[in-house]
Amino acid sequence: MLSTLRDQGEVTSQQLCEQLGVSPATLRRDLSELEGQGLLQRTHGGARALDPSGSDIPVRLRDHRTIAAKRRIAQRAAALIPAGPQSVALTGGITTQEVARSLKGRPNMTIVTNSLTIAADCVVDTHMKVFMTGGLVRANSLEAVGPMSEYAFQVITVGTAVLGADGMSADVGATTYDEAEARTAIAMAANAQRVIVAVDGSKIGKVTLARMTALDRLDHLVTDSTADPSQLERIAEQGVHVHVVEVTSGGAR
Repeated sequence: MLSTLRDQGEVTSQQLCEQLGVSPATLRRDLSELEGQGLLQRTHGGARALDPSGSDIPVRLRDHRTIAAKRRIAQRAAALIPAGPQSVALTGGITTQEVARSLKGRPNMTIVTNSLTIAADCVVDTHMKVFMTGGLVRANSLEAVGPMSEYAFQVITVGTAVLGADGMSADVGATTYDEAEARTAIAMAANAQRVIVAVDGSKIGKVTLARMTALDRLDHLVTDSTADPSQLERIAEQGVHVHVVEVTSGGAR
């Protein structure tokens, strides 16, 4: 719902019921709850986004219906990380968390992240050594950002940085809604021997507020078959290795 409102600005209740497959009563309850959390504004006959131009959806409310596609993307991304002792830095996000999960069980694996959810998920694996950066934790993404987090990534070197993104275009590169998260990702990628962006097809061709990495700093892009082919071709022409996993039309957002 929040993704639809962010993309369209304002939507009628009838449109939301049809798109989400819910009853009017369920929709009214959900709208009331989200309005109470300050995430939307109800209107006569629908709802509108409070800031349709540039805010990310809280991680607890992000659409998990595409998890199968994201998991396949993550598995392909994890396969690009060489065998043997490895250090891997990850930004927060559903797809990057699935990358971390795909690395579980591999010996001599070091995870460096500013994501609370990824750190908590990985620390229970005895094969993994987990480093969590400091910083101010954003409620929306549960990621630590700011000078402390940026400095942590500036003073370490990792073999691979895996970035999630809100947008990935041939013209701009990988982008996100929050400039503080972007600066942390920039620091993360700067000291990595290889950089991978892992995003679902809906992000391809999209540009959001703050750039995380330009294409000339990117080694691999992993996405799914719902992505815009012309964008993928243009990205590949700029030297990025593009990997596409096949999904059904209903398998990605």
